[in-house]
Order: sequence, then structure tokens, then C-alpha cells
Amino acid sequence: MPRAAALSGLRRGLLGLASRCWRRSWALLPPPAARLAGAIRVPLALVAQRLLGTPPRPPRLDRTPPPKLQRWRRRHARWLAGQVPAGDGPAAAPRFLVHVVPGEGALEATLASLAAQRHPPLAIRLPGEAAPPPEADWWLFLRSGEVLHPLALSLLAAGAAAAPEAEILYADEEVAAPGEAGPLPWLKPDFDPDWHLAANLFGPATAYRASLAARWPGAAPELLARRAALAVPAAAIRHLPMLLATAPPRQAAPERAATAAVLAEAGRPVQLSPAPLWPAASRIAWPLPAPPPLVSILVPTRDRAALLEACLEGVLHRTDYPAMEVIVIDNDSREAATAALFDRLRRDARVRILPAPGPFNYAALNNRAAEAARGEVLLLLNNDIEVIGPGWLAEMVAQAMRPGIGAVGAKLLYADGGLQHGGIVIGIGGVADHYLPRTAGDDPGPFGSLGVVREVAAVTAACLAVRRDAFLAVGGFDAERLAVAFNDVDLCLKLRARGLRNLWTPFAELYHLESASRGADLSPEQMRRFAGEIATMQERWGQALLHDPFYNPWLSREGAYAALAAAPWPDRGRRHRATAGGWVGSRTPA
Repeated sequence: MPRAAALSGLRRGLLGLASRCWRRSWALLPPPAARLAGAIRVPLALVAQRLLGTPPRPPRLDRTPPPKLQRWRRRHARWLAGQVPAGDGPAAAPRFLVHVVPGEGALEATLASLAAQRHPPLAIRLPGEAAPPPEADWWLFLRSGEVLHPLALSLLAAGAAAAPEAEILYADEEVAAPGEAGPLPWLKPDFDPDWHLAANLFGPATAYRASLAARWPGAAPELLARRAALAVPAAAIRHLPMLLATAPPRQAAPERAATAAVLAEAGRPVQLSPAPLWPAASRIAWPLPAPPPLVSILVPTRDRAALLEACLEGVLHRTDYPAMEVIVIDNDSREAATAALFDRLRRDARVRILPAPGPFNYAALNNRAAEAARGEVLLLLNNDIEVIGPGWLAEMVAQAMRPGIGAVGAKLLYADGGLQHGGIVIGIGGVADHYLPRTAGDDPGPFGSLGVVREVAAVTAACLAVRRDAFLAVGGFDAERLAVAFNDVDLCLKLRARGLRNLWTPFAELYHLESASRGADLSPEQMRRFAGEIATMQERWGQALLHDPFYNPWLSREGAYAALAAAPWPDRGRRHRATAGGWVGSRTPA
């Protein structure tokens, strides 16, 4: 028995090592090599899985065993010490004024952390002080009990020098999470307005230009965080992906009140409630325009009548939305059951059947339907999607109709309730992969990442809402070079390049029986096509695929599992100083 257990452990260890090496190498392959590797990727993975089993998944950051987490903290601390620019010290610019405001923790701990700063603050203002503040370049606001890392002000100063246009700098922190024994690293995304409104991305290691913060004297930190973020362009808000503070848990009620206040001040009528999976954050229900726009629901299909019927029964009869048309894109269906279903569907004035014969080309099918659509909003929908609740479409359309929004993706579940789509992370496996696949459907994700609306690099076209004018403005899908795979990622990156933001919402929840009607890409022809699509994405987007602004560089690229990385991506093994601007997160579209 011990021998069998040892062999099993060795096998899983070897498989894990092979899987890590395979995933790491994809991001480094030049396009010709990626094309060659793509041709054997699927069969090689199948053979490995049959021989060795499923690769072990690394633990995500909020489930990392304490000894491993401690080793990671020590590694991060050593890396942090190497980021301080030469010449930093007491006399160096800029000047920081630290405001300490009442909180739940010990004031002594906060003051001790300020006294330990390598780059000392110009001054510290304690609660109740009424004297005019001294002239400083940047202001920080700490609640008593919040503690800065000794290098925090040094590295904020370096971040300010690297991004002279910045108005707000914010860093990551260790924070107590609900249900956890101790603090966990909150490895944040680059600035995401939606997540920020819902849960406040700005912690104690946040610096505001003095001229900006002075516009709201006496504002509580949670209110200042939201007012200041709304007052400046997103490009003026820079993220430093490094742990520079430790904070006790936040109070949900003041955070939600601050969100309500700034939205009311901005004249944005919304409904606020605790996010069901992460009550510390807010669900922000945006209103539909009046009247609600017509939505064109595009459903490609080839036979599989039972699958299509289940999909459209939910769309037509269990969806609470007043203005829709359904375009069924018939790609050479030949079965009698499908013809009978089409006859029944034609009796509904909302349904059109659009013939589209020829080889399966997902991109071309949807492009053709988009041209024929009458709706202001396109809803791309696979025929293997099943509706769960009535409000999914209203949620997606309300998000898609907001100014500045590109594509909106839904929370998709497998039939067993596991997560199929929680947004797409680019740079995984050479191109992209889904975030936290197979996670339990009621799991909020690390720090509520699966419980709030958040910005993502891309979403799957299995259920995707986008304004028709935005879809057509970027040329729709690339039907020539991305017929089947990655056309949705490419579309989303094109939308981002035009300055639009892509969102994922957990409040539109549906079942997805992934590729049930198409099957896996296993034939030689399909594998050659898949390899070409990988090469196309790498040629077209290049270095942009190596940096997903919404997936912290300290999260491993061995999979989109939110696991801790040994070093920040993509600078493994190399020093990367703040003065180069490399780790100062930018909100410039890819």
C-alpha cells in the first residue's frame, strides 16, 4: 500500500510538472512554433490524461496551505526590497501627508508603521486635529489599525515618478476575509470602475494627489475613494501590484452608503443591495433604457432539435424581457425533427429562420445574422444554453447599454452546477482561458471576484451581449482566420482597442453544455485549423496577450486558477524597478 501510494504521488507530481512546463512554454512560443505545437496540442493532452490522469490544479490564493503562503510572503518580501530606487530616503521627493482617521484597530500599530517608513511622511494628522495641513504632494488616509509596509511610501514615491500623469496610486494589501483564520493577500486588478464601485479597490496604501483629495475635506476614506475615482480619467489611476499594507476587514454598510452617495451625486439612478455571494460588496442594478431596446438573439444551429428547443423554450417563454427577436441561423440542418421544430418556431412572430448553408464557420454565421438583425443590441447565444431565471437578458442589456461598455458576458454553469464561464483571462496557454473553471456555482471566488460585476479582457460568445453598432464598427468576427476558436477573444480585444470596456456579470446565470452540438476539435483538419487560430491570435495581438490588466501579475499563468505565482508575470527571475514604469498598472486599452 505505501508503495502504491508513493507511485500514485510520483505520477501526479510528474503530471503536475509537465502541465506547468507546458502552460508556461505556450506564452513564450513564437508564432511558427505555436502553429506547430497547436497541431499536436489536443491529441497530446488526451494521451497524457489517459496515461497519467487529470493534472492536479494548484490551490488558489484563498485556499493556499499556510506553510506555502508563508513561503510566498517571504519570497514577495525579498522581491519588494529589490524594487526601491537608489537614492530614496528622508530627503527624497515627493512629500506625503498621512491622515489617520478613526477605525476599529489600534492607533499605536498604525503610528508605529508610519514611524518605520524608509521614506518618512512629511507630516501625520491625527483624528480631531484642526490645524491647516502642511503643503504636500500626495495625501494618504489610514484608519487606525491599518498598517503600512516599511517600504510603502518609498514604493509609492517610485510609482509617482514612473507615472507623472497619475492622480491616484493604489497598491495591493493583506486583508482579513470573511471566514478566514488570518489575513490573505488581496491581489487586485488594474483599475476596474465596476469592481471599485461595488467593493472599493483602494485600501490603506492609496495615495491621492493633494489637489485632488483637498476637494472633499473631511470625507470618509470610502467616500473619498469613490468620489476621486469618478473625478479623474481611468488612465490617471495607477495600480502597483505589490503588497504594501495590512488591513482589518471593512464594514459593508459604510462602503455601500458611499457607493449610493456618489451615484446619487452623479445623477445615476440605480438599485443597490448586498451582492448575494459576497455581501461585503454591492450589487448595482442599472436601469434599462426607456423603452427597452430591441434585442436580436442570434442562435447558430445544425440539427440537434432537442437541444435547440430547450434553449429557445427558455428564451421565448421564461425570459422577462419585452422586446426581442430570435434569429435561428440554420447551418445545413437535415433531420426531420429539426424541420418540424422550425415549423413550430415560425408560428412565433419573434422568430426568424435564416438559412446559412456551407461548412461550419461560427464567425461567418454570426456576422451574417448581425447584418440581418434589426435590434439595437445583439445577443450571441449558443444552441446549448439553457435559461435558469427570467432576469438574465435584462441584466445583460442594462450593462451593454451603459456608455463606454463593449461586450457583456454571463455566468455560465455546467449541467452539474460547476462554473463554465467566469470571464476570460488572456495569456493562459498562449492565448486565453476561462477564469476558475469548474468552481462551485455558489463560490464567490477570491475576494468576491465571482460575486460582483467586473471588467475582464474578454468574455465567451456562448452568451454575449454587445451593441450592434459597436460589433459592426470593429468588423464583427474574423471569419477568415478565426472561424471557430478565439473569435470572441479577438472581438473583445478589438472592442478594448476602441476604448470600450468588457464586463462579466454574475447576475445573468445560465447553463451551458459546452460545444454539445459541435463536439471537440479532434480531427486532423480541425486540429490544423485550431493551430492556425492560435498563431493568428499571437501574430495579431503579440505582447498584449502577455498582460491581462484584470489578472494580477502575482497570479500564476499556469492556468486561470488564481493561484499564487513564484514571481510577478512576465518578469520571472528578473528585477523590474518602478522607475521603468513596468509594474505601474496602466488602463490603456490593449
